[in-house]
Amino acid sequence: MKYFTYILQSEIDGSFYIGATSDTARRLLEHNFGHSPYTSKKRPWKIIYTEEFDNKTEAIKREKFLKKQRNKDFYLKLSNNLKNA
Repeated sequence: MKYFTYILQSEIDGSFYIGATSDTARRLLEHNFGHSPYTSKKRPWKIIYTEEFDNKTEAIKREKFLKKQRNKDFYLKLSNNLKNA
């Protein structure tokens, strides 16, 4: 099963949320319908970056790395690289 690390950006205030999942479409819906306490107050969200992995362990490892960055410019650069790929 494939797993993904993703970055969401709030369309309200531009803040970011980073997570890992096996289904990005389902997870985005959960965030936008308020099923996650952290993201419910800043809806709607859009996916600005995804990265695919062969297993859950690697996706979570990448998620933790991205969360440690805490750098808006870094996240936007990843997003722009995805758009230009």
